[in-house]
Amino acid sequence: MITTVTLHAAIDRTYYVDKFNVGQVQRVARQVDEPGGKGNNVAKVIRQLGGEVTATGIIAGSNGAFIESSLTDRGIQTAFVHGPGESRVCLNILDESSGTSTELLGQGPAITGSEVEAIKQRVRQLALQSTVVVLSGSLPAGAPEGLYAELTGIVRSTGARAFLDTSGRAFSAALDGTSHLDVMPHFVKPNEQELSGWLGHIPQELSEWTRAAQMLADQGIAEVCVTLGSRGAVAILDGAAYLVTPPVIQPVNTVGCGDAFVAGMAYAEERGDSAADRLRTAAAAAAANAMSAKAGDIDYRHFREYERQVQITAL
Repeated sequence: MITTVTLHAAIDRTYYVDKFNVGQVQRVARQVDEPGGKGNNVAKVIRQLGGEVTATGIIAGSNGAFIESSLTDRGIQTAFVHGPGESRVCLNILDESSGTSTELLGQGPAITGSEVEAIKQRVRQLALQSTVVVLSGSLPAGAPEGLYAELTGIVRSTGARAFLDTSGRAFSAALDGTSHLDVMPHFVKPNEQELSGWLGHIPQELSEWTRAAQMLADQGIAEVCVTLGSRGAVAILDGAAYLVTPPVIQPVNTVGCGDAFVAGMAYAEERGDSAADRLRTAAAAAAANAMSAKAGDIDYRHFREYERQVQITAL
């Protein structure tokens, strides 16, 4: 089984408008609500790939109930910790005349020490039943900066593999706050901006991205994937370097592609696939997500088509 952890769950609400005019009253043509947060997006794609997955994390109020029931309706097992208040809403206003989107990311309730302890216990329980535990997304207000490092250590102590996909201070704290190899994540997936923030500068050449990925691997991380948007990804898996070249597509929506990449890696990892096949599955899932208007959503037929088109080159 795979477990996903979303500490900052959300309802992803998309408003479709004919033309978005700032400062004017306008009617919404249609509205779509989805259970969101990066870990929940990962869970949705794993399920669409055919994997068994349990979603946990912290939810609150009627918004949290919607998130939980929507995941359950998709065949995803849930084991959330319930807190006070209301889970956040992240709003995307899509201007159909221009294809542009405006995102407003809501702020959920601050979590307390009791919720932190509850999620640690829940992650330990689920990790004991899992091959892979995916820790994704930002930390909610009130969470200790080193919470991902603690959760990673908990996962590693059970024998499961910890996948970490976060950014900013949470990412740095998860790596820099650990002094022992046994609490390093098994897998990380920074994108260009996230890795540049950690490095303190922006690499320019492929060789620089590869060296940066190797720097992370040298800290004791078995699998490092640096996603580079339409240019694919650079990966260090068990000491070997790879370039991942994705299929050429005209994307509909790139939101959630990184989550789909993580989902593909976790799904293929649990199956015991080779390094090249894990990367191929991940890149194909990301490309399939880009062809959907929703984050964390793939058409399996697109996925299989793109799987044949992904190129994996040893560096």
